[in-house]
Amino acid sequence: MEKKTRFPSPTLKASVPWNAGKMVGAKRALKEKHVWAIRFWLGSEQRVRDRALFDLALDSKLRGCDLVSLRIGDIVTSGQVRHRAMVVQQKTRRPVQFEITETTRESVRAWLEHRGGGLNEYVFPSRQSVKAHLSTRQYARLLDQWVQAVGLIAGEYGTHSLRRTKVAMIYKRTGNIRAVQILLGHSKLDSTVRYLGVDVEDALALSEATDL
Repeated sequence: MEKKTRFPSPTLKASVPWNAGKMVGAKRALKEKHVWAIRFWLGSEQRVRDRALFDLALDSKLRGCDLVSLRIGDIVTSGQVRHRAMVVQQKTRRPVQFEITETTRESVRAWLEHRGGGLNEYVFPSRQSVKAHLSTRQYARLLDQWVQAVGLIAGEYGTHSLRRTKVAMIYKRTGNIRAVQILLGHSKLDSTVRYLGVDVEDALALSEATDL
C-alpha cells in the first residue's frame, strides 16, 4: 500500500516562537551612575510618587508584586518612615527584612505628605481605585520610561533590575553571597548564585583579590 504524502495545510499560519523579537534572559542590574541619573531626572520632572517608588524598590529589593502591595503601615510607625521594615513575600510566604535609607525615607516622606491616607492603605494606590494598588504591569511601564529617559534600552531592564541592583553592588564589594541570600529572602543559596549570575570568573576574581 502506497504511503500518502502529507502537505501542510495552506490555512495554517507558520508558528512563531513566543520570544521572537524579544530580549530574553536575566535583566541587567543598574549601575550606580544610572541610579543617580534616574533620580535626577525624576526630580527634575517633579515625579514625586515615581521617585519614592524607585528608591523603595532599590532599598527593599522586593519583587514587583510585593513592592506595589506595600501598605503605609508596613513602612511607617508613629508618623515616621521606618529605618527597617519586614514583609511576608507572596511567592514564598517567607518574611524578609529590608532597610530604608535616609535618601529613600526623604522621598517616601515627600510622597506620603502629598498622598495622605491611613496606615492600612496602599503606599502606591491605583489611579482607578483607592482600594487597589498600582499594578505590576504599570510599575513595569514606569520603569521603561525611567531607563529610556537616561538613555538606556528598555528591553534590557525590567522590574527585577531594581531588585538586583543593590545586592549586585553588595556582592561585588564584599563577595558575601550569604548576606545577599538573606537580603533577597532566598531559601536556597543555589537560587542566589543563579540570580546573581555568579560564575567561575567571579569566583577567580574574588580569589585573586585575596593575597595570603
